[in-house]
Amino acid sequence: MHPAKSVILFTTASGVGYGLLFLLILGHMLGVIPTDQTLALSGFCTAFILIVLGLLSSTFHLGRPERAWRALTQWRSSWLSREGILAIVTFLPTGIYGLWWAFFSSNHFAFLPVIGIAALLLCCATVYCTSMIYACLKPVAAWHNKFVPAGYLILSLSTGALLLNAILHLQGKNDQLFDMITIVLIIIAVVHKFYYWQYINENAGQSTVGSATGLGSMGKVRLLEAAHTEANYLMKEMGFKIARKHRQKLRNITFIFGFIFPIFLISLSGMISNATLSNLAIILSILSGALGIITERWLFFAEAKHTVSLYYGAEKV
Repeated sequence: MHPAKSVILFTTASGVGYGLLFLLILGHMLGVIPTDQTLALSGFCTAFILIVLGLLSSTFHLGRPERAWRALTQWRSSWLSREGILAIVTFLPTGIYGLWWAFFSSNHFAFLPVIGIAALLLCCATVYCTSMIYACLKPVAAWHNKFVPAGYLILSLSTGALLLNAILHLQGKNDQLFDMITIVLIIIAVVHKFYYWQYINENAGQSTVGSATGLGSMGKVRLLEAAHTEANYLMKEMGFKIARKHRQKLRNITFIFGFIFPIFLISLSGMISNATLSNLAIILSILSGALGIITERWLFFAEAKHTVSLYYGAEKV
């Protein structure tokens, strides 16, 4: 599948934003992170900016962006529509929680735990709906499996934790507990990623021209003549190809920059007594993680093969 820049930005930015919101609210409810007004303002504002940026960028992938609102009307059958509706609804409880924390935390609010739980569930549901936009597509074997929804949720939490950990460090509010939580989430993410890569490697090539046309029982099926004299929309969007050697290099970049370097830099920051050098290590962990997750998401699209490409010369997908 063609890795559109707008969709890559949408899935990465919104995923980080919802992960950050989830961890901010859960950490505040459990008392794991400081109940500080500055943290609330910086954390919630950063999360909302990332989410809005992601949602706006997704409209640029549409042929008529000005009609994007119509996507919200198909919630009965479309995961895209459900994701859009939940994204809007999620702003309400998360916004209320963030405003109370930032400006009214000195006052008791009996319904705050209920609002917090609703916000947590909506954050998870929104990311899940985003993942199901791709996981529901049966013609794309790399997406139509249980690893995709789990991967979106895990990466949302791990990248959100990486960003929250950086905010805590830069504000001088970090502790070893949240450093460890961030590292554990990143380890879970990398283990899941390896299992996902192993799955798509083992399940590649199960659909062939013979199975797609239903003529496989009659012998070897091959393309006699291309359907078009030049590349059409399907060939451009669903026939994207990436060389095996490039795929492995990009997987290595994802592994090293998205997972290994952030873990190393977070661990290193905890061992450095100098605040400036410690903060520098944390900033580098964010930059490294950003490069890794963008590469991972590019690969998520580039490695996926649509069965329609079998009708345009591909022998198997």
